[in-house]
Amino acid sequence: MLKSIEGNFDNFEVNELLKKHFIELRAASPEGSAHVLDIPGLKVSSIKFWSLWKNEKLIGCGALKFLDNDHGEFKSIRVHNDFRKKGYGIKVINHLIYEAQKLNIKKLSIETGAGDFFIPARKLFDKCGFEICEPFAHYRKDINSIYLTKIISNS
Repeated sequence: MLKSIEGNFDNFEVNELLKKHFIELRAASPEGSAHVLDIPGLKVSSIKFWSLWKNEKLIGCGALKFLDNDHGEFKSIRVHNDFRKKGYGIKVINHLIYEAQKLNIKKLSIETGAGDFFIPARKLFDKCGFEICEPFAHYRKDINSIYLTKIISNS
């Protein structure tokens, strides 16, 4: 069974996973096309963040940014290297969808990179039913970004 902890930025493992996430995404994204948030950016009141654990081992993390009353954006979804390619990415996303439903979010969106580095993320979101959409919120058309969305039900 997975355990979810909200917040938890001060946990060393969570902190290290997020730092690695920031470094890799910034390195893989051209200047001006990196939209990853740092830890202070994830701590703002319009964002909820969770880490997921199995037997006291960090599986991964993810955040939900409220864009309006019923539209949310996923941020900083990351699976720990020990749990990659084992089906845990879908578990992290499904947990975030569950949390979004509890918060009455009806539509979820995400921005991800268009480069080869981001192919696994795009495949994962495709498996989870996300579809390509136009830029949303503050985003603008960018050849280095792909925008995805999914309507979720609260039933």
